[in-house]
Amino acid sequence: MRPLIGIVARVEFPGGTKRLTVREEYRREIHRHGGNALAILPPEDIDYTNTRMLSQKDLGDEEKEQLIDQIKLCDGIVMPGGFKVNKFDRFICEYAIDNNIPILGICLGMQIMANYKVENYWVDINATGINHKVETGYVHNVTLDKDSKLYSIIGEEKFKVNSRHNYHALPNKLFDIVALSDDNVIEAIEMKDKKFTIGVQWHPEDLEDEESNKIFRAFIDSCK
Repeated sequence: MRPLIGIVARVEFPGGTKRLTVREEYRREIHRHGGNALAILPPEDIDYTNTRMLSQKDLGDEEKEQLIDQIKLCDGIVMPGGFKVNKFDRFICEYAIDNNIPILGICLGMQIMANYKVENYWVDINATGINHKVETGYVHNVTLDKDSKLYSIIGEEKFKVNSRHNYHALPNKLFDIVALSDDNVIEAIEMKDKKFTIGVQWHPEDLEDEESNKIFRAFIDSCK
């Protein structure tokens, strides 16, 4: 039986059409590597397209229970990339980590993970030696910590990745920083004592290479 993977729905374009979506690339990678995909949607009566996170009320007990009911259906969680963060994102992330549910954070999803139990609000704007906002193609190298779980999955210390983010994560002492770009932007974080709690700043769902396949394969395997 395929593990059921919850993908957190994202606002498509802030200020535009009111729509929460799951990108097809995530669904396809999950299915391609042996999983079954399910969208996780928020319970609050909020216009997420036009309401900033700091203007949102804290989740109530009933709203939390509705999210937990969805999470409990899942064997693992993908926190995908996107344009903005909402309070339900942070709740899903913290619940998954606290309950040792495998979680893969990608781009914005990694930045949400980097704010686990801290208030970094939110990340640093890109102001480094590399242009990290490029829509397509490989952009820069990442170098992995050879003592990391991510290195044990990929088996390479340095490889090329894509990059399309305006901001980057700040350090969080609860996570190990396990990959950096050549200009020292945090490119991957993990918790080694969990089944699978890994975030990457790049977009492996858009890359047709073996490094990306290994990440999704290891994630899905951890959810079985």
